[in-house]
Amino acid sequence: MGGEPPRLPRQLFLAGLAAVYVAAFASLYQQLPGLYGKNGILPARKMLRFTGKGFWEQLKDSPTLLWLGPHLGLDTEQGVELLCLLGTLLSFGALILEPLRDSLVFLVLWAIYLSVYQVGQVFLYFQWDGLLLETGFLAVLVAPLHLLKWRSTTWRAHDGVTFWLVRWLLFRLMFASGVVKLTSRCPTWWGLTALTYHYETQCIPTPAAWFAHQLPVWFQKFSVVATYVIEIAVPPLFFVPVRRLRLFAFYCQVLLQVLIILTGNYNFFNLLTIVLSFSLLDDEHVGLWLGQGRRKAGTGECLQAVTVSLLKSQVALRLLSALAELGTCCLLVYWTTCYFSLEIKWEKKLLESKTAFTYHEFMQWLKTVTLPLVGLGLLSLLWEILQSGYRSACIRGFLWKLWGAIPWAIFATLAVGMFTISLVPFTYIEYESNAKLLPSIHQLFGAVDRYQLANSYGLFRRMTGVGGRPEVVVEGSYDKETWTEIEFMYKPGNVSAPPPFVAPHQPRLDWQMWFAALGHHTQSPWFTSFVYRLLQGKREVIHLVQVDDSKYPFRSQPPTYIRAQLYKYWFTEGAGDSSLPQSWWRRQHVEEFYPTVFLGDPSLDALLAQYGLKDKAPLKRPSASFLPDALQWVRLFVQPYTGSAVIWSLYLTGAAICLLRAVGSWLLGARAPSGKPKSAKRADLVVDAGGGGDQAGGERNGQARKKEATAKAERMAESTTDGLRNIKKKK
Repeated sequence: MGGEPPRLPRQLFLAGLAAVYVAAFASLYQQLPGLYGKNGILPARKMLRFTGKGFWEQLKDSPTLLWLGPHLGLDTEQGVELLCLLGTLLSFGALILEPLRDSLVFLVLWAIYLSVYQVGQVFLYFQWDGLLLETGFLAVLVAPLHLLKWRSTTWRAHDGVTFWLVRWLLFRLMFASGVVKLTSRCPTWWGLTALTYHYETQCIPTPAAWFAHQLPVWFQKFSVVATYVIEIAVPPLFFVPVRRLRLFAFYCQVLLQVLIILTGNYNFFNLLTIVLSFSLLDDEHVGLWLGQGRRKAGTGECLQAVTVSLLKSQVALRLLSALAELGTCCLLVYWTTCYFSLEIKWEKKLLESKTAFTYHEFMQWLKTVTLPLVGLGLLSLLWEILQSGYRSACIRGFLWKLWGAIPWAIFATLAVGMFTISLVPFTYIEYESNAKLLPSIHQLFGAVDRYQLANSYGLFRRMTGVGGRPEVVVEGSYDKETWTEIEFMYKPGNVSAPPPFVAPHQPRLDWQMWFAALGHHTQSPWFTSFVYRLLQGKREVIHLVQVDDSKYPFRSQPPTYIRAQLYKYWFTEGAGDSSLPQSWWRRQHVEEFYPTVFLGDPSLDALLAQYGLKDKAPLKRPSASFLPDALQWVRLFVQPYTGSAVIWSLYLTGAAICLLRAVGSWLLGARAPSGKPKSAKRADLVVDAGGGGDQAGGERNGQARKKEATAKAERMAESTTDGLRNIKKKK
């Protein structure tokens, strides 16, 4: 019971989250002028009203650090740029430097992203933005606090409790994403044909999506069944006490996310989901990845002599574990076969499948399991709390026990609080269960909802574009006779252009163009502002469409007229061989999406005024100072590059730094004298990536005084084990 909480998975989680923050901040920074600048589509200044209130009153109205902008000589747009730059640099530092993976650093990163989120409007209201904010706040609790200390402990007794919250978030994300596909009553999900449309109708497909679209229908339907299993049946295994079942669940989630990455550009979302999946791992398994072999279990503070009865109990536990694993796998196969009517047709060489339950039966099942799943999560959390309490009690000395109990009580209370408020968005999947929650839980959730501490999730709820992928094509003209298409860098347009691979960068304008095509243009007010900026020839917005000016057809002079047409797009059929297609898409015109407008057009001015997007007198910028000039210099430096190029440049730079550091450590280790010098201690610190290098609570819990006793106990344990082996050999 007193085993140490996982250290290496925690470090993988923190490093992976830093990498996600790098992609999120760098991607957004490249798009800021066109999205939120003074000449952007939705200027950020419209979201903040400086009414003369005090800073804390303004912060209460809208929790954003941008209120500090005027004190630094910055307007709102410049403040957003500064925050994104700071977020990029700080997250990059945390990615390459383990000491910067600190609780205070992640608190700053969360506060920065929340600040930008407050003015992000429709371009920043995606589920993965909320997921990043929720994960970022959990990282504040998970990360060690060693920037304020000259020395840190290897682990804290409550680390298992806070890291459990990451596992609970992963469960909510995956289970809800699977359930909403069926609660939405989408005929393609119920008919198991969703993937026959998904690859060509998703926002920005990859080249691999074209090939996946050519797969036979029976395989596409079986892939939907596998998706249901991974997203609905497997997530409860996150909380079982059987280690190999949790590892099985981990690899299922990673497999699903990797397949999505290969076939679709979903920015940093899939990477973030994989990072959350690290909460299912343990030190032993991660140690195998790192080539450290199987680690011996820690002796703990309350070491007992190894006896024959203990070994027998371990054998019994392993047998029970093996039976549980076998039984779980058999149940998964049996239930999947029954509920999806799986049948192999040997003569046709295919696997048939269909949904063998009704919507009413599924809703009854969901109503039955929702609250028990909450209970399962609560039991798992209480077990982690008890384990961490036991570890705190194993510290020697009454005062040290009391000192260790204080943070344990604080973080256990925080964990219970975070679990409680998450029940409200989680039970949105079944409203009767949501109504059964105590009113105080709803009130608590409402009090913290603005900080994005807990969110509801449910990706790919309905399959759009069943009759063809709707796509908006923007056209410009000088004479209203000859029209020229304005091609975007990422979204489909030219039927001969292959789909791009842009993840983890998210071109937010291209994403919103996909949503705009699903309805009337009045449902996307920002589109009118986008057309207006193109008519004005604003370079910041044009940069969102094409970074390379030579590919923009109206680079010399803005178009006089602009309109938009609605098309239906489909992937072309394969030629039967492995060759690449000459045309990746085929399309058909549907109707006019946006009428022809020009600068000074009364209808255009009326729409701008209706949406509150009419240009007003330019705001007076603060007087020239060092900070605005520095921001302008950085902007001019990175402007010629795409978001993907910036992100991958940062990743490759970080990889090069880590490689050089590893080579340097290897060279220093090779020069060290033989024996057991300081290098042995350094190796322990590398393995002990949790931060600090002290053993099991450090010098503060008095373990240094017990070193000799612990070593003697270990020798006794080894001698007992050797004796048992000799007895078995004689037998």
